[in-house]
Amino acid sequence: MEIDLQKKLLEKPKMYQYLKENSYWIKYLNRNPVLYKEFEAKMKELYHERVTDKVSNAIDQIDLINGVLMALK
Repeated sequence: MEIDLQKKLLEKPKMYQYLKENSYWIKYLNRNPVLYKEFEAKMKELYHERVTDKVSNAIDQIDLINGVLMALK
């Protein structure tokens, strides 16, 4: 695996954890480093770090607060 790709993986703990849990990615990234974007997308999908996940989380929090406030009325 390329050195700069290894550094990218080690800098982000969640990526490194995902790589350890899904070791088949080591083979894919060794053979084709261009797959890094796909690897990153899969990791973000699993750990709910996509923008859509964050927006959905915020909406859920607002709904929860709204429900509590309505119950207090």
